[in-house]
Amino acid sequence: MTTPVLYERDGRIARITLNRPEVLNAIDNELPAALSDAVAQADADPAVHVMVLSGAGRAFCAGYDLSRYASRETGEDDGSYKGQEMPWDPIQDYAFMWANTQHFMALWRALKPVICKVHGFALAGGSDIALCADLTLIAEDAEIGYMPARVWGCPTTAMWVYRLGPEKAKRLLFTGDKITGREAADMGLVLKAVPAADLDDEVEALAQRMASVPINQLAMQKLVINQAIEATGLMNTQRLATIFDGITRHSPEGVNFKKRAEEVGWKQAVQERDTGTFDWTLERPIEGSD
Repeated sequence: MTTPVLYERDGRIARITLNRPEVLNAIDNELPAALSDAVAQADADPAVHVMVLSGAGRAFCAGYDLSRYASRETGEDDGSYKGQEMPWDPIQDYAFMWANTQHFMALWRALKPVICKVHGFALAGGSDIALCADLTLIAEDAEIGYMPARVWGCPTTAMWVYRLGPEKAKRLLFTGDKITGREAADMGLVLKAVPAADLDDEVEALAQRMASVPINQLAMQKLVINQAIEATGLMNTQRLATIFDGITRHSPEGVNFKKRAEEVGWKQAVQERDTGTFDWTLERPIEGSD
């Protein structure tokens, strides 16, 4: 069985790799906990100063595995998360998604700093993971976005607003638009964008520079900065976002999206959502759309 997250220590650097490359590292039931476990292992290792998080294959993470969660193509319906039928149990849904959110937030809570290296895509739930890291570096041609903001999702970590401020966060979450790595850096969503060919070297140089600092110094700086964000009510915001995420998937439009995915396949349903060509309330294409 393939391990969904790989871990290795390289001197003072822990390298954590999302490892489902055949599906662009899409999130399944096992990946969030495996990520959290890898972070805990690095945090407990006295030799590790810095963590570097990346994705195997062609992308960092394309979000939740919709072939499992949005349609019946896999034949799986285990009653967890997005597989619930109506009537919906909001507490079951919340417990599952809150656990995943906390697994992603292991990156934030770790005493040691985490650099996230994004290539290819960091979409939907994949953007949640990337934005929980302390520093995110991205390839200029990579894409990041939370398209389920259009229907069937609310980013449970709520990191968009903490990184961007309210107006720019609204710009992206009111549209569900994807942006390039260059645009993300220009907006202040990520630390830096570089040509894809230079991404590995750029991350390595930063990680090595940080790894020369004592662990206690790194931890104290991280704790002080994180406390300033947490004092604004980060956890309360995340709880509300996680509750709303469940509601979006069980609203009339959310139920219609899932039904559409089961009828035509999740790829077509997602394309209709992201291009704005389908009316999820009336369950029909929008007149005049291409």
